[in-house]
Amino acid sequence: GFDRMARLVETARAASEGPAYPPYNIERTAEDSYVLTMAVAGFGSGDLDISVQDNVLAVIGRAPTAEGERRFLHRGIAGRAFERRFVLADHIEVTGADLEHGLLHVTLKRVVPEALKPRRIAIGGAAPRVIESQAA
Repeated sequence: GFDRMARLVETARAASEGPAYPPYNIERTAEDSYVLTMAVAGFGSGDLDISVQDNVLAVIGRAPTAEGERRFLHRGIAGRAFERRFVLADHIEVTGADLEHGLLHVTLKRVVPEALKPRRIAIGGAAPRVIESQAA
């Protein structure tokens, strides 16, 4: 069957046509678990904001404050502000986020309500049906 999580991957592909900063990965870690990893070198937890509204995950990074007047000979590590949005498939919940070694890990889990899960219907044995004939 078609995995609705494919929408998240499709969103990632479509977003590749737009800005590519910061780079990210989407990894399937279990049957219903996923991790979105973003490379956010130079950003601290206070510089990042993660929110979910109407099945849209938004990750916003505010440019870190400069410590004094620094003079770079080469600046290859971007520290600019960014905003990334991901459209989440139905029943996807954000369960947590961790910042470690310049990587932001956002954990996602698909939680399907019991009412929407397929149910197995038992077939019981029935007594033979008796068809009554109508005598004329």
